[in-house]
Amino acid sequence: MTEPTIASSVRGLNHLALVCSDMARTVDFYSNVLGFPLVKTVELPGGAGQHFFFDIGNGNGQTLAFFWFPDAPPSEPGVTHQGFLDSPAGPVSAIATMNHVAFDVAPEDLEPLRERLKAAGVKVSPIVNHDDSELGASAAMHPGVFVRSIYFRDPDDIQLELAAWTKVFDESDVRHAPATATPLAAPAS
Repeated sequence: MTEPTIASSVRGLNHLALVCSDMARTVDFYSNVLGFPLVKTVELPGGAGQHFFFDIGNGNGQTLAFFWFPDAPPSEPGVTHQGFLDSPAGPVSAIATMNHVAFDVAPEDLEPLRERLKAAGVKVSPIVNHDDSELGASAAMHPGVFVRSIYFRDPDDIQLELAAWTKVFDESDVRHAPATATPLAAPAS
């Protein structure tokens, strides 16, 4: 009998836990604007805060969670979360932070969902056609587009994305060597 590996045992994302500045505002946005049901609430011991969970997987156990801590330090774009595209830092965030959350949607739902967000007063990007070109995106849909996305922010400026895969990946899609921050040591002779 083969021992299970972590990769073969993982069934998907259980939850991603983020920190918000106002739990009531977060519940309003994620439940009422995005439509994610609030499925679990926890009061942390000793008044340390709250931990709430939203169903993002149509009842299959995938959730997005938020902590609220009464004395949490403020966020800082480009450090604690993704900066704004028009800011000097661009879409950068610090190491060990969460850069953005992308929710998977069907390709045919992308435009209607974009219009729904706009109707709810959410500032939302145009549809971005991500491809392997030098710029990484195309104004037009073409066979090289691998995902189409729209971007928007929650009340705490957390970058959110609705993303629709447009192709199935194969071995030709893995063609870049991973970068390293420091030069690798030469092999011992």
